[in-house]
Amino acid sequence: MQVRKAKRGDLRYIVEMLADDDLGSTREDFRFPVPASYKDAFENISLDPNQELMVVENLKGEIIGTMQLTFIQYLTYQGGIRVQLEAVRIHKNHRGTGLGTEMIKWAISRAKEKGAHLFQLTTDKKRTKAKSFYESLGFVASHEGMKLVL
Repeated sequence: MQVRKAKRGDLRYIVEMLADDDLGSTREDFRFPVPASYKDAFENISLDPNQELMVVENLKGEIIGTMQLTFIQYLTYQGGIRVQLEAVRIHKNHRGTGLGTEMIKWAISRAKEKGAHLFQLTTDKKRTKAKSFYESLGFVASHEGMKLVL
């Protein structure tokens, strides 16, 4: 596998993976051409030095995974950096192959390279398999997350 920063031409494949599950199918709008809202978001992410939207390619050059890392500088922990991992998706034909484990290991290594002291993520409570997967990698549900839909 090769992990690299996403390019605009990758957007179609990223959105397709985001939409390809029970939850994503209810909130994403996968069609071609990709709607402007995704293009605008991609441009904003690409311009932000604290954001890294990544894709994973197989040996054939096919995009088979994606994830987004956000590096958050804050004052606590003596001005520490934490990484928020979002939108981890694997193409349906490559799930259950160990790719997810490799992606998370890569992301943790990247966080360490950038000097982060904490790596965090959230997963929807409906994604019970994802929760078990993250726990198998050593993640601990140490906080109760809260959200307010706007």
